Amino acid sequence: MDCSVCTRNIHPTIEDCYRKQVEIDGQQCILEILDTAGTEQFTAMRDLYMKNGQGFILVYSITSQATYNDLMDLKDQIIRVKDTGADIPMVLVGNKNDLEDERVVGKQNGEALARSWGCTFLEASAKLQVNVNEIFFDLIRQINRKTPRTRPVRPATNQNNNNHAPVQVEQPYSGHNSGKDCCILL
Repeated sequence: MDCSVCTRNIHPTIEDCYRKQVEIDGQQCILEILDTAGTEQFTAMRDLYMKNGQGFILVYSITSQATYNDLMDLKDQIIRVKDTGADIPMVLVGNKNDLEDERVVGKQNGEALARSWGCTFLEASAKLQVNVNEIFFDLIRQINRKTPRTRPVRPATNQNNNNHAPVQVEQPYSGHNSGKDCCILL
């Protein structure tokens, strides 16, 4: 099922919220995606998003060493705010793999970092929709493995350091849960 969570022209905001129903492993899930790209300009909000998040998509641009370097502090901040140890659902994403000729961060760097963190690593192109669904579906599977079905799934977070947020879904979130199994991505 196509998640189609990318748009080409993104402007930093405090947050944008979108909703999408998808089927993952035969189960209907309602994704509530809170796009926090731009929160580096609103640092007071970041801890709140992290505290409420249940899973995290950490994104860097393969064309920017600085975005890759920023992830170390961001992950440490997530661990500190969550205060639950290192077992937090997480996907590390090297974005813009359609710009191979502009690459400055090697794929092996992303793979090594993900191994050291014990998380999934994927390279993607939000612009071309390469691995976008796989990223979200992998995170949802991690959250589902960690969260018993008897409890509602709490928010997860997309922290995107390159201001090119690959998160937009069909319609803005209306604020009401339909009662189905729900997975929320901040």
